[in-house]
Amino acid sequence: MKNRYLSGISRNIILLGIVSFLNDISSEMIMPILPMFLTALGGTGLVIGLVGGLMESASSILKVISGYLSDKIGKRKIFVSFGYLTSAICKLFLAFSKIWQHVLVFSSLERVGKGLRTAPRDAILADSMPQERGRGFGIHRAMDTSGAIVGSIIVFLLFWFFGFDFKSIIIIAAILAFISLIPLYFVKEKKREPQNVTLKIGLKNLSRPLKSFIFISFIFALANFSYMFFILRAQEFFTGKLSTGIPIILYVLFNIFYALFAIPFGILSDKIGRKKAIILGYLLFSLTCLGFIFSHSLITFVILFSLYGLMYAIVDGNQRAFISDLSQEELRATALGTFHTAIGLAALPAGLIAGFFWQINPSITFIYGAVVSIIPVALFLAFGETFKMVKQF
Repeated sequence: MKNRYLSGISRNIILLGIVSFLNDISSEMIMPILPMFLTALGGTGLVIGLVGGLMESASSILKVISGYLSDKIGKRKIFVSFGYLTSAICKLFLAFSKIWQHVLVFSSLERVGKGLRTAPRDAILADSMPQERGRGFGIHRAMDTSGAIVGSIIVFLLFWFFGFDFKSIIIIAAILAFISLIPLYFVKEKKREPQNVTLKIGLKNLSRPLKSFIFISFIFALANFSYMFFILRAQEFFTGKLSTGIPIILYVLFNIFYALFAIPFGILSDKIGRKKAIILGYLLFSLTCLGFIFSHSLITFVILFSLYGLMYAIVDGNQRAFISDLSQEELRATALGTFHTAIGLAALPAGLIAGFFWQINPSITFIYGAVVSIIPVALFLAFGETFKMVKQF
């Protein structure tokens, strides 16, 4: 498996994968307990949706601006480094939250760090493996999500066997986030000339297929509400210590499927085309949401969290790879930043809508996700001729 998947891989892919691996150990020690941390501090379903939406939307403008600035000055690494540092600092502050409003502020600011680093980092990844971007992004996603598996297992062990409280767990996570900065020192970015473009001109020059796909991904992001609602849905059916332990274990399962299938589906998309792979992922999300409407047992939750992880394995890396395929090299970070901004802007209304429906009836939240996620599939089919303009894909 090592020879098959890792032969010929750029050093930058491995180094950035290690950074993401360590940082995701940190992040995923926090993510599975965050919705329960919020409810313990008095957060309602609408608050969960607000926090989940802002975690993505707060960084959305920074994603396109950092991508644009990265292209304009010809530098990537400085944005990546500062973004990871910002996230580490905010995780430390998050540990000392006393009310849900504190969590809202610090979790949103932590995502600002993500906004600073994501587009420039993805541009480095795309530049590092120009002939096999699907495999490159798939490997990075797999290492990223492997860290998520380790992190969510660690949080389960700390909670279940050692009795650590939420605050102690988050402090340990913050320390690991600072450690994840070390491999960044060894990343070498490709030398490039600064681009004489304004943000307006850069966006104007994005191709028609690229703009069409950004619109499609925006619609899917409206359906793809926060993972926290999936955890809270599972929590409803368990009591006592199990009401925290079982959702964490299910989250581990989600990440295992995400990590196991990220590389295979990246390679598959290199062969069959991004469009087919992404449509499959969108349809799988709709099916998963339908399953959560009727799930009432541990075995069904096991199946559904597995499918949820599989969906992310198909969609996440391949959407980024498709954006890279559709963009010009000199505007790649701008294109990736625009893409991340679009789905980030959709996250807030998606979270608020899901939270509003949750307070009426949790099943309505999943009906919403199942129905709306069919729309981007229809749009993909309607824009079929547009994407035929793209070589190989």
